[in-house]
Amino acid sequence: VQLQASGGGLVQAGGSLRLSCAASGRTFSSYTMGWFRRPPGKEREFVAAIRWTGSIYYADSVKGRFTISRDNAKNTVYLQMNSLKPEDTAVYYCAACPGCIQSTLAFPSSYDYWGQGTLVTVSS
Repeated sequence: VQLQASGGGLVQAGGSLRLSCAASGRTFSSYTMGWFRRPPGKEREFVAAIRWTGSIYYADSVKGRFTISRDNAKNTVYLQMNSLKPEDTAVYYCAACPGCIQSTLAFPSSYDYWGQGTLVTVSS
């Protein structure tokens, strides 16, 4: 599986961006897809995930502001980011996990495939 993330950029606080992650492979619909981010000088952290069942999970820091979705026909997962804050500044990565369950999907080590990352910068 190859993942290609896009959609990052520079936005003012309070603005919105939509990230996309296009996946290759015929088994996309069976994977848990996740978004992670690495803020400057910090470790990679969980943002959101969507299982093949449609179940969705968010980090507390983005609940109510970010929305993850997937289009299995297009092999694409999205992250709609609204009400962006300067602390959302990070490189955002999409990832695919063939065997994630609810208890494991927030851990980067659970994911087998990663996109290259797209930079989101939120100015104050």
